[in-house]
Amino acid sequence: MTDAPQLNYFSDLIEFQAEQHANKPYILHGDLVVTFGEYNRATARAANGLASHGARPGDGVAILMGNCPEYLYLFYGLPRGGFYSVPINVALKGDGLRYILENSEVKYLVVDDDLYPKFAELAQPVGAIRKVFVRRTQNSTLPLGTFDLNDDLISASPEKPAHLIEPNAITHLMYTSGTTGFPKGVVNRNRLGGVMQFMMLSNFMIQEDDTLYTCLPLFHANALVLTSGLSMCRGVTFGLEKRFSASKFWEPIRRYGATQFNALGAMIPILMKQPQRPDDADNPVRLVNSAACPANLWEPFEKRFGVKIWEAYGAVDGGGVLIMNLGTAPVGSCGKPLPGMVWKLIDDNGNEVPQGGIGELVTQVPDRDSRPVEYYKNPEASAKKVKGDWIYSGDLFYTDADGNLYFVDRKTDSMRRRGENISSFEVENIIEKHPAVAESAAFGVPSELGEDEVMIWVKPKEGVKLDLKDLMRHCAENMAYFMVPRFVDVVDEIPRTGTLRVTKADMKKRGVTKRTWDREREMPEFKLQKK
Repeated sequence: MTDAPQLNYFSDLIEFQAEQHANKPYILHGDLVVTFGEYNRATARAANGLASHGARPGDGVAILMGNCPEYLYLFYGLPRGGFYSVPINVALKGDGLRYILENSEVKYLVVDDDLYPKFAELAQPVGAIRKVFVRRTQNSTLPLGTFDLNDDLISASPEKPAHLIEPNAITHLMYTSGTTGFPKGVVNRNRLGGVMQFMMLSNFMIQEDDTLYTCLPLFHANALVLTSGLSMCRGVTFGLEKRFSASKFWEPIRRYGATQFNALGAMIPILMKQPQRPDDADNPVRLVNSAACPANLWEPFEKRFGVKIWEAYGAVDGGGVLIMNLGTAPVGSCGKPLPGMVWKLIDDNGNEVPQGGIGELVTQVPDRDSRPVEYYKNPEASAKKVKGDWIYSGDLFYTDADGNLYFVDRKTDSMRRRGENISSFEVENIIEKHPAVAESAAFGVPSELGEDEVMIWVKPKEGVKLDLKDLMRHCAENMAYFMVPRFVDVVDEIPRTGTLRVTKADMKKRGVTKRTWDREREMPEFKLQKK
């Protein structure tokens, strides 16, 4: 690739790559091929289209869609008109969905036709939403009062938007799962020089002849930023699949000729559980960028599929912290932070822990003139995240004698299942809406897939019989599928401290016992729906 000039914002990068690689494929999606030139025009159409519907710079758009190129037209195109986007987890519904739509102050919603009923079921009006654009994935009738995404929004002029990009304007909000409250919207803004730093990372991680691949959801930063964004930075092609399928995982990789993919959460354990095939290693992949790969599966996975694993740690609200093991640290380690990062591991009293001791990772604020982590309309949470000169990760690590970091656990009560962060607060809030439940406590217990299974302790209302099967149906109807508990202990009391904080350490220590009710055992016919 020709050396890039100074590019201030991502919109500059899109235009630059369109000039350099006008006819080169950027997105492969099934049989669809989108070139860099076509993508430049499509993102311009998205910005111009929204402006034609009366949107003004500073307005927000919520995106509730499955994986598709249109998602990326919107996400990277809307900031070209001064608008911001809010990617939303497609599994959310009810109060969880309403909260984000209202908290984010979006005025527009783009939604798939098969997901539209989730919005329609909410008591109207919802927040500040003025117009709804629907992407038709099937031959369906457009819901009354809505607009067609393709005909009414992204069919506008492909010319460069007239809007002048403003430094520090919000580009998107990424909502993280709340751990002691509702989800928090991480604010991302236009930042001079930010795209050049991103390009340096892409040049380091990606070769000119690489083809990237993702089947992870575009409402997560991994697919949205680390795959599609880094591909744009490096000027390479990437394949986009609709969803993860363990049994068919390698088929699109071979079809697209992908040489890299990112693996999160339980992906590696799930793939290792698939029946072995003689052609497992017959794939084009050379590199797997992993997060939280179980140490015991690391080398067996490499050997079975003929790949190399690089391990990394980062977070949407991490302030740019990146820790990487590029084969330069022992198996199971995240490696070391990038050069120039000042960090330490501390205990609950703020004291540094010795080598081998477990402590929370805190990193020094790189620029004292700016707050590297900002939560939308939540200054209290922002102040807790960044204290003085330090960013508090909320994650626990230890180091070996060479200074390599090893991830241990999250400091909060959050859980992680199937690659999704789960808030115990949200689970408990929904469970306690069941008419037979007085109190509850949710926490994670080890899963055979290397993450968490959701377990709850439930105290029934006095004199009321609690039907656990009915409780599970209540959960499935009112929360995302990945949040539905698997294990339940019915108890007389939920243990609390003097300040009424639930004490979960002993619950986690006890975990699953012979008396624990197991949904998968007791309700084998019960299938969780992903929509």
